[in-house]
Amino acid sequence: MAGKTGHDRAQADGQPDAEIVRDFLLANPSFLAEFIDAHPEAVSLLPGQSVERPDGAVDLRGYLVGRLRGELDGLKRQQQTIVAATRANQNTQARVHRAILFLLDAESFEQFIQIISTDLAVTLDLDVACLVVETDGRDCGQPCPPGVRLVQPGTVTEVLEGQDTCLASDIEGDPRVFGPGAGLVESHALIRLKVNDTTPPAMLALGSRDPSMFHPGMRTDLLSFLAGVLGSCLRNWLIRGR
Repeated sequence: MAGKTGHDRAQADGQPDAEIVRDFLLANPSFLAEFIDAHPEAVSLLPGQSVERPDGAVDLRGYLVGRLRGELDGLKRQQQTIVAATRANQNTQARVHRAILFLLDAESFEQFIQIISTDLAVTLDLDVACLVVETDGRDCGQPCPPGVRLVQPGTVTEVLEGQDTCLASDIEGDPRVFGPGAGLVESHALIRLKVNDTTPPAMLALGSRDPSMFHPGMRTDLLSFLAGVLGSCLRNWLIRGR
């Protein structure tokens, strides 16, 4: 009986013959790279150690495979981080949009202020939310609605450190800003409100007992959007009250 060819042996054993695989790869040099791109998990099936050949040369394929595995693991971790951050951002965006709808649905100025101190805090998963307004100094200490803090002239600019937004983590809450709720605050977001040219300086103060809820360097576009809507609502309520 004639000897079996490589093709015959491959069919008999159910496994591809090494010579057939070699010939195929030589004839299709881009196949392996395209396969790894399409199936990166296949890298984990390759040996990950360098091999010393009988002639004394070192086969570095194992080293390269190990490096590819490390890069693949790094890409997977990076992808997981991006997905988690995207989901968190979408969740925050949905919360802010819901809070804005509450503000727009207020049927009176009193209800509007109540929404700031209650619904806003609950919707954004915070411990304290309040409207801070500067006075001429004579109104400080006067009774005011819950959720509104009257402060001395210059306080808003001072706590905002001259900026429109101030984020801080691992802090003790400022009683001037958060009043009785200051003890709950370990991180805060303070955003200047732009109502009109005649109203005193004001800001939205958000506080959390989570020391990392707000921190310097985090994006503030959603908070700024919320503050912009709140400022517009305040302006409209002031016009209605005239």
